[in-house]
Amino acid sequence: MGKIIFYEDKNFQGRSYECSSDCSDLHSYFNRCNSIRVENGNWMLYEFPNYKGHQYFLRRGEYPDFRQWMGFNDSIRSCRLTPQVRDVDCSYRVRIYEREDFRGQMIEFTEDCPFVYEKFRYHDILSCNVLEGYWIFYEEPNYKGRQYYLSPAEYRRYFDWGAINSRVGSFRRAMDLY
Repeated sequence: MGKIIFYEDKNFQGRSYECSSDCSDLHSYFNRCNSIRVENGNWMLYEFPNYKGHQYFLRRGEYPDFRQWMGFNDSIRSCRLTPQVRDVDCSYRVRIYEREDFRGQMIEFTEDCPFVYEKFRYHDILSCNVLEGYWIFYEEPNYKGRQYYLSPAEYRRYFDWGAINSRVGSFRRAMDLY
C-alpha cells in the first residue's frame, strides 16, 4: 500500500492532501504543489489530469521543493502508484532501436544506463521493447530532464511512451532502494 502527501507550499507547509491510490484528477484537493512527502511506495506524478504532461517518478522520501523531484513547475494534477519491486524480485530487459517499428540498430540492456550515446551511438531512440521490468527514460544524460515511465510493452514510436521528442539521454530500472 502506498501513501503520498502533497503540500501547497515549500517545506511541507500549507494545505495538504494525503493519497493512497491512483488519482486521475487532483485539482480539487490543492491549487499547487511545492513539496511532497512519500511515506510508502513508488509514485508516478503527472503535470496534468488523466496522467498527461510532464512525468515525475518519486520513491520514498521527502521532497521539500518541486525542484527536488526535477519539477518544471508547481503543477501536479494526477498520480499513480507504481509496482514496488526489489532488484531480486524482478528481471529487467529493454531493447532500444534507432528507428520506428523496431528497425535499425538495436541493443538490449539489463542494467541502468547513465549515458545512452556512449553505449548506443545515437542520441535518439525511436522505438523500444520493454521485455521485463519497469524503466524510467530521461531526456538528458545522468538521469536529468523529462521523465517517462515504461512498463512491459512494445513502443513502436517514441510518442507511445508519452515523449514529445525521441531524445533519450539515460534510463534506469524503476525499483525500490533498500
